[in-house]
Amino acid sequence: MAALGTGYWMPVYEYLPHELARHGVLRRATGLDLNQVMEHVRLAQERETVASAGPDEPLALSEEWIASFQHNQWRRIAHVMTEQQMPVYEPANDPRAIRYEEQRLQRLEEDRTHAGQPDAQGSFELLRHRVYRITGRPTGERASDDAQFVVHLMAGSLSEAAYRAWRTYGRPDSTYRTSHITSVEQVLPEPGESF
Repeated sequence: MAALGTGYWMPVYEYLPHELARHGVLRRATGLDLNQVMEHVRLAQERETVASAGPDEPLALSEEWIASFQHNQWRRIAHVMTEQQMPVYEPANDPRAIRYEEQRLQRLEEDRTHAGQPDAQGSFELLRHRVYRITGRPTGERASDDAQFVVHLMAGSLSEAAYRAWRTYGRPDSTYRTSHITSVEQVLPEPGESF
């Protein structure tokens, strides 16, 4: 929380990784018919299969987790559309999407109350952190085409993600001291998406 001159703390709201993943799926699904949604289910299944065969990651926030979460969201949307006979998907007609938004707003309200701002009109700082994929490869004799490490981190910018990854994984005294970082790319929200 950030300090305000009024004796209050300004709550800081940060989208969680699952909220970013869900928001992206809901945004892309809006206005699609069932056949289009089923195509996304198929593509998400393929992505999950590829991700599960990828390198192990040291953190819970991983390519496999993101792919699995998004696949489950696409399947859930297809189920809701079939059950409610929706001609096109609209989150406003999806009880669970409505509940997700209510839970997000409740979390924001709890943060405001905890900060001493019970008034819903109180300001808060919105951190627009994103999820970045950092990839690295061993250097020297250990280098091979298939040897790599991958980690996903939340950060406010690409440069912050690169710095945090280097600080943790690229320094000579790190666990991965024989590796170097080869790429840092934004994965959530997907490039071009806003939140």
